[in-house]
Amino acid sequence: MLKPHPVDADAALFRSTCRRFAEAEIAPHAVAWEEAESFPRSLYGQAAALGILGAGFPEHVGGAGEDVLLPLMAIEGLLHGGSTGVVMGLNSHGIALPHILKLGTPEQQARFVPPVLRGERIAALAITEPGTGSDVAGIRTRARRDGDHYVLDGAKLFITSGVRADQVTVLARTSDDPHRGLTFFVVERDMPGFQVSRALHKTGWRASDTAELAFDGVRVPTSHRIGAEGSGFFALMQGFQGERLALAFTGHATAEIALNDALAWARERHAFGRPVAKFQVTRHKLADMATRVRAARALSYEVALAARAGQVDVAAVSMAKNFAAEVAVSVCHDAVQILGGMGYMRETRVERLSRDARLLPIGGGTTEVMNEIIARTQFGL
Repeated sequence: MLKPHPVDADAALFRSTCRRFAEAEIAPHAVAWEEAESFPRSLYGQAAALGILGAGFPEHVGGAGEDVLLPLMAIEGLLHGGSTGVVMGLNSHGIALPHILKLGTPEQQARFVPPVLRGERIAALAITEPGTGSDVAGIRTRARRDGDHYVLDGAKLFITSGVRADQVTVLARTSDDPHRGLTFFVVERDMPGFQVSRALHKTGWRASDTAELAFDGVRVPTSHRIGAEGSGFFALMQGFQGERLALAFTGHATAEIALNDALAWARERHAFGRPVAKFQVTRHKLADMATRVRAARALSYEVALAARAGQVDVAAVSMAKNFAAEVAVSVCHDAVQILGGMGYMRETRVERLSRDARLLPIGGGTTEVMNEIIARTQFGL
């Protein structure tokens, strides 16, 4: 078993707090919540009471302080509950609220952020569309100005927490300029014309609800426009770095938990008269898994600590995200192999993690898009 990566005392304590919460409040229900494809709304309030939802957010809106490392510690700790879907559902505000804090007025920040950090409201981010994934400049959802309102028409797809979100930070087109024509709006659940078209059923991350959303003539007050018209694209590009770093931590933490579960099984499970761990092929597989986990974790922390010091390296973030995703997929695959038949049963954690890991090379920008970013920013290609 790998020792936790060393961090300062406050970060380590917060990581331990999140892990204890996950082991007590999530792990006993993980299988049931995965099958139900949902978890209780009350869990938001429980997490908020421990400061988990406020990690990384400024104190003036009810957060625990703007420390880049804290929400990453939350991910590492919460994944011990055995359900990536719960972790992502609890933290969908982590991608929905930063744009409000960056671009919004003090009044907008006070209205839309504190209730979410208290666990009273659920927030989601709506970017992806049925015909537009990584190509953000191709967004078609349109917001047309009509007096003191905007009229929104369009659709969004693959929206985490979209089924039950109380507020959705929506990126919509306010002009035809591919990049300078995109603007953020906060759409609230009760606005006429806004509806959940359907709940989506996924291979992994099952406990996080995921939705397709429809906007049919939704009248959104100008007070719900976040930032100036055309400011959305560039804010989103900056926000992607935090999301991708979170996915990197999800990757190495997922792989580490799968490794530990495989190691425990190999020590206890006997075959041909001896523990599975005593077979050279198993020992070498575990050694290789541990090496990859440690390497992915080291890169993730290197990038995170640099970001904490105010040095965000776009290429390095993309490298960390890609490498951790690759390691998560491969280590989870090997963990299932070591568990054998039990590794294929939905009651086991490595089975869930192996399905959850497969989204990591896709979400937040595909591996291929990350490689394009690396080649462009690192080498000028």
